[in-house]
Amino acid sequence: MTAPVTRNRLIGLALAVAVAVIDQAVKMYVIGPLALREVGRIDLLPFFDLTYTENRGVSLGMFQANDMETRWLLVLVTAAIALVVLVWMMRERLLADIIGLALILGGAIGNIRDRYDLGYVIDYADFHIGTFRPFLIFNIADAAITIGVVIILARSLLVRDKDETKTGDTPRGEPSDA
Repeated sequence: MTAPVTRNRLIGLALAVAVAVIDQAVKMYVIGPLALREVGRIDLLPFFDLTYTENRGVSLGMFQANDMETRWLLVLVTAAIALVVLVWMMRERLLADIIGLALILGGAIGNIRDRYDLGYVIDYADFHIGTFRPFLIFNIADAAITIGVVIILARSLLVRDKDETKTGDTPRGEPSDA
């Protein structure tokens, strides 16, 4: 039987792979059978459409990669960040922290694959309220990264891990009752 920490890390790796695979499968579906690249937009619901966009930048379209050098620089930088997230995830012990990092890692892998293969990231999810768009057009990878970041931030700001002490030990700085 594997230790709980090992199990948690394996769950995290599986989740990261699942996010990347689902992201790529949906992107293939929207540009393949749905032909979203050709039609440009498919109205689905009063508040949600599929709208084809090629994102050549990173977050919020910043740092546009309009030439080969910048494209490969973005691939390299985002791959380095993904590697840091992987190392961080493999050092964590708690499943909640690992899940947040796995979502970030899986989303990063999905978007890195697009940028590596195509030179841009395919975005298609267009949430809106009338003409108001609270988000830019995004994809599953972007959503996973955002949810992962929210989990990590919420846990770091709201959850305080208790000091692990052995029976009879007192936490540092606290006087003993004896």
